[in-house]
Amino acid sequence: MDVTDDELQIHLDRITERGCTVVRGVLDDTECATLLEDLARLEAELDVRPADNGFEGRSTLRVYNLLRHGRLWEQLPVHPRVLPVVEGVLDRGCLISSLSSVRIQPGETAQPIHADDQLFPLTPPHPPVVCNTMWALTPFTDANGATRVVPASHTQGKPTFGGDYDTVAAEMDAGDVLVWHGSLWHGGGANATSADRVGIAVNYCAGWVRQQENQQLGLQPSLVATFEPRLQELVGYGVYQGLIGHIEKESPAQRLLGGTDHGMLWDHA
Repeated sequence: MDVTDDELQIHLDRITERGCTVVRGVLDDTECATLLEDLARLEAELDVRPADNGFEGRSTLRVYNLLRHGRLWEQLPVHPRVLPVVEGVLDRGCLISSLSSVRIQPGETAQPIHADDQLFPLTPPHPPVVCNTMWALTPFTDANGATRVVPASHTQGKPTFGGDYDTVAAEMDAGDVLVWHGSLWHGGGANATSADRVGIAVNYCAGWVRQQENQQLGLQPSLVATFEPRLQELVGYGVYQGLIGHIEKESPAQRLLGGTDHGMLWDHA
């Protein structure tokens, strides 16, 4: 089901005012269970272990570059109830910056509060260059490590990394998706329960910003050739505004996959 115009505007207004919104019921129980099962398979096959640092976590498992691990993961970045919200914050030329899992296990401590665009050399407040999403595959609660946010902080400049701030838990049911402005101050919560909190981080950036994960080297062209055209664009096989990212006036999709010529900026001068 596509997002309606009214629903889309509600989400965009919330992001403008509070820095984040929750899109409810994007995935059903069966979809969540299928993704959880496949994620457990990947964690076992890849022998995933905690990174053992204060940011990624000492009791948190992460699988990066999920798009290369099977067609199940291709549905998330292009979901018709979520992507339009991201495009409304950035624009249709946005890119997938990274796609990874976050399994916060019992005993994990809170992640340092930060902003996802904190490393960009831009003086805030500035137009959004990052818009990120967290897909709840299990319930997200105050007790089990739900993402903690500082509402409206996206208008307040950059936080002191790891500073002590008043936060609110973005509680969600399994299947809900949190969408936030890249300048919002936030961090993963502590897990004081006996169960894992599992989410999928699908992160996006403006089309003129370098992606967090190098999608062009991280995904084989033969795999990208099987993606739907919109997903090909999202991983960087298009040309932003008819100019940025071309190869001798061809898009990467044309050069590597034999894609359609969409024309360059100069062609319309």
